[in-house]
Amino acid sequence: MSSTCVCFGEVLFDVLPDEMKAGGSPMNVAYHLAVLGQTSILISRIGSDSKGRELKTILEKKNIRLDHLQVDEQYPTGIAFATPDDGGDMLYYIKEDVAWDHIELKPSHDSLVRKASFFIFGSLVTRSAASRNTLYNLLDIPVTRVFDVNLRPPFVDRQNLEYQFSKTDILKMNEEELNMVTGWYVQFKDITDRIRFLQNHFQIPEIIVTRGAKGAIVNKSGQFCYHEGFPVHVTDTIGSGDSFVAAYLSGIIKQKTPEQILEFACALGAYVATKTGGCPAYTINDLIRFIKHPTPITT
Repeated sequence: MSSTCVCFGEVLFDVLPDEMKAGGSPMNVAYHLAVLGQTSILISRIGSDSKGRELKTILEKKNIRLDHLQVDEQYPTGIAFATPDDGGDMLYYIKEDVAWDHIELKPSHDSLVRKASFFIFGSLVTRSAASRNTLYNLLDIPVTRVFDVNLRPPFVDRQNLEYQFSKTDILKMNEEELNMVTGWYVQFKDITDRIRFLQNHFQIPEIIVTRGAKGAIVNKSGQFCYHEGFPVHVTDTIGSGDSFVAAYLSGIIKQKTPEQILEFACALGAYVATKTGGCPAYTINDLIRFIKHPTPITT
């Protein structure tokens, strides 16, 4: 079963200590959805420069539909400098006022989003007024809206986040982000209380919280589902959460049980963490093998 998923937001190059890779959370989600057999369409913007042309070539090879990828004649293609900390988590410096900060609203967007199974968006793209206004227009279209929170200081704005929460059907965030956001309102000791508060306060039907090596928790309409995760050696965490989102949505499309969906999402998130960059090559058979024997697999 295949469905169309529209991903909105930043596309850029991640500059790592030893190499440069195509990146951006929406692009990563789109890539993994394509690998998992879904039709993924990216709404973003690149510069009319050499990096933009290179990025477009890379995206085409990843089977992501690019007929809604805009080209900017004024602003350059986005770049993020990523360095790992001692735990493998990445620290980012993201260049400002680049092409994806200026995504324009197009007449074709309405029917595109309206016909999609999921509209996936993040928080980073709201750092600029132009792209934020485009996103907010699209959030008024009736579709299942998936908010993949991606807090990257200093681009954390409470007002923008609260508006996005209010428009969300499925919310995905990590535990650190959950703690930060709920700490704005009330202090909780228990993660389930934090999730319930956020769900009730913003009327969000489904909340997913990833917990790194501890797996993930889902609350759908008041019912919790847990997975303890897969112990792996982490190479870097780039794209791990994005791949989780793609696997989770793919599981919904394929009408799997909540337990099966969460296991599959945790498996792909862990698998990607064993690789360099957010879009490693793999097959669904690799993931099936990984679930049975959760050790790094060479692809």
